[in-house]
Amino acid sequence: MLQGLVFGSVRFNMGFIPGLKAFTAAVLGGIGNIRGAMLGGVLLGMFENLGTLCIPNGTRWKDVLAFSVLVLVLMIRPTGILGQKVAERA
Repeated sequence: MLQGLVFGSVRFNMGFIPGLKAFTAAVLGGIGNIRGAMLGGVLLGMFENLGTLCIPNGTRWKDVLAFSVLVLVLMIRPTGILGQKVAERA
């Protein structure tokens, strides 16, 4: 709604990328952890901005960088940065 007010037009897919980034931040920080989601959002924003600064034509690659960071973090810590360890069932 706010984006529609700023840009003066509304489309059906306007919130797709922001929603995808919010979900990525929540998974990055740890699902079910509010502090982790906030930390994930801050880190995601920092990585995107540093990527646009350091990589030539970085604005084209910022989404790729964001999801690459997500994949790398999930390879190291599958529950996210602040995620809890889940007990295995027998």
